[in-house]
Amino acid sequence: MRVPEARDARIAEHLTLDGVGTGVAGTVPGVTVITAFALSAASGVALFVYVQHTSRQLRVGGLLELVGNDLRRELDHRIPGLPRTEDPAVVTADVSGNVVGVDHDGLVAEARRVGCMLQLVPVMGDFVPHGAPLLRAERPLPDRERLRRLVEIQDERTPPADPAYGIRKLVDVAQRALGTSSNDATTATQTINRLHDCLRRIADRPFPTGRFHDETGELRLVVRMLRWDGYVRLAFDEIRLAAPVYPQVTRRLVAAIEDLKTIAPVDRHPPLDRQLRLLERAVRETLSDDDADAALVPDGQGIGSGADIAR
Repeated sequence: MRVPEARDARIAEHLTLDGVGTGVAGTVPGVTVITAFALSAASGVALFVYVQHTSRQLRVGGLLELVGNDLRRELDHRIPGLPRTEDPAVVTADVSGNVVGVDHDGLVAEARRVGCMLQLVPVMGDFVPHGAPLLRAERPLPDRERLRRLVEIQDERTPPADPAYGIRKLVDVAQRALGTSSNDATTATQTINRLHDCLRRIADRPFPTGRFHDETGELRLVVRMLRWDGYVRLAFDEIRLAAPVYPQVTRRLVAAIEDLKTIAPVDRHPPLDRQLRLLERAVRETLSDDDADAALVPDGQGIGSGADIAR
């Protein structure tokens, strides 16, 4: 009877931690220590996953998707739909969301395998409703599910493959700063600094054509992409519309646009000239002549380094 008791005592010693001896003959309950480490690691992973999941659900996109999913289920329940006949030459979205990734090489390979040319219908970042066209071809497509998997859709836009989204967020910051509840022209000016820097980087660079060919030179995929005039309008249109009553902002806009004209090729000047023309018209309709003249002086600081005040 003593052998089992001794064995049970040894097991209990390894599974419980009453104390750790510090002498030469001291023992450490190994199973308990390993279990503690494992549980600590599991707790850390669980906390990380929980925080990630919660932060995702609390973002605007996550909240809107949650409400939208509930609404779709209710509409499908109350207003049942009829089966739709799909065009065999069109690939439709099986979920709703924003286009955040496109496997161009994969689409080119599939188009070559089928022997056709594909057209991507939405632009990167576009919201695509459920059942809306993603891809079109001039002939029936045998494996539309495989093609569908090559276009990634999520519930909100992401910056890595969508640089226009980064500009969009900067413009939103400027708009909020110029709202009647904020009147923070300095923040809007700092935002223009970043927009100016980003546009200057691409002002003289060649843009992707959006036309993808296979190894033989055959055109296989056509993708619509934002061009120079699109980036200029995205960066400046909405800020320009809100800026006329803020001389600090208008002066910074003029400085940014005129600097871009020094580096952009001549054929890219018209979108910049349009911004200057519309900005001047709006400022002169809003301010008196003297104030309008001052508000249209190029100034890298907004108010602080213009030729009319810094000599």
